[in-house]
Amino acid sequence: MGFGPAGKDEQIRYGRDKISAMIHAAASKVTPQYGIELVDVMFKRVNYIETVQQRVYERMISERKRIAAEKRSTGEGQKSEILGKLERELREVSSKAVRETQEIKGRADGEAARIYAAAYNQDPEFYAFSKTLDAYRHTMGENTRLVISPDSPFYRYLKTVK
Repeated sequence: MGFGPAGKDEQIRYGRDKISAMIHAAASKVTPQYGIELVDVMFKRVNYIETVQQRVYERMISERKRIAAEKRSTGEGQKSEILGKLERELREVSSKAVRETQEIKGRADGEAARIYAAAYNQDPEFYAFSKTLDAYRHTMGENTRLVISPDSPFYRYLKTVK
C-alpha cells in the first residue's frame, strides 16, 4: 500500500478507519524489532487531490444545507403551532371579554330603565320635558338656531314656564 495517488484511491475505496487498521496491522509487525509496541495509528491530516477535495467540500456543503433546511422547516412548524395556539387563546379571551361586556351593559341598561321608569312614575310631565330637552341638546350644534312652531311640544313647555 503506497502513500501516493494510489493511496488516495485506497482511502476513497476503504475509508479512513479501514486504512488506519491496515497501517496498524502492517506496522505492528515491523516495530517490535526496534523495541517498540505500536498501540494506535491516527491520521493527523489527509491531503486529497484537487478533484476529490472539491467533491468532499461539495458533499459537506450539501449536507450542511440539508441540515439547515431541516432545522428551518422544524422551526417554521413550531412557529405555526405557537401562532395557532396564540390565536386560539386570543379569540377565547376576546369572546369572554365581549360576553362580560354585554352582560354588564345589559345590567346597566336594565338599571337605567328602572331608574327612568321610577322617575317617570314620580312626575310624568317633568320626565317628558327632560327627555325633550335632551333630544334638542343632542341635535343642536354650537352655531345652530332653533325655530320652534307654536304647536311643538317644546313650545308648550316654554309657554307654561314663567
